[in-house]
Amino acid sequence: MIRMKSAKISSPVILVTGASQGIGAAIARAFAAEVPGAQLALVARNEKNLRRTAGTCIKAGASVEIFPCDVSDEVSVAKMAKAVTKYFGRVDVLVNNAGAFESAPLLETKVALFDRMIAVNLRSTFLVSQAFLPGMVKRGKGDVFNMSSIAGLQAYPSGAAYCAAKHGVTGLTAVMRAEMKGKGVRVCCVHPGATWTPSWQKSGVKPERIMPAEDIARAILDVYRLGRCTVVESIVLRPQLGDI
Repeated sequence: MIRMKSAKISSPVILVTGASQGIGAAIARAFAAEVPGAQLALVARNEKNLRRTAGTCIKAGASVEIFPCDVSDEVSVAKMAKAVTKYFGRVDVLVNNAGAFESAPLLETKVALFDRMIAVNLRSTFLVSQAFLPGMVKRGKGDVFNMSSIAGLQAYPSGAAYCAAKHGVTGLTAVMRAEMKGKGVRVCCVHPGATWTPSWQKSGVKPERIMPAEDIARAILDVYRLGRCTVVESIVLRPQLGDI
């Protein structure tokens, strides 16, 4: 845990995993800029990039704390959750955004690759949710956004491991929604198509062909702002010209 700015007791606490770059960093910046008094708990493995995101959010007026953590590791998540709770006291909005993409045809997919995709995309969502949902349930209020993908709705060739992981996130989120609906906790599954992040920079695809990360962040922020009697159970976002 590295202190960036002091916390405010009455303001919402937003925890974003995978906040060091891409969609996660964009989500952090959006909440920092548009939610008055936002308190951000930023989580990722890359401490250097986390600091960069934190600096931008602080300039926007947010209180920020960074928590370097491997969210696919049970022990690491437990330590992070303890540190977050000690500093902020609670988490009001949980964005399970951490993830990674690797592809290979089914018959060429190594067990290590499959396990890696399940761990970073699905196991992480399970572990972090288990860490912070009890507090939301106790308070009778909270918001959870789980980052699935278009790959969590349909299959793609050479996507055995990634599609399996993201379909798992979709299913886990559905269960979470069913169990949390009577407890005051809103749960939303986010399904972005191709989005401009560092993983696309060497792809040869032009940025204007796919979605900017800021649009995914905007969609999540808009859903969060709805009245408490309304929940958006899923968001599907695709490039205007369709999938790639």
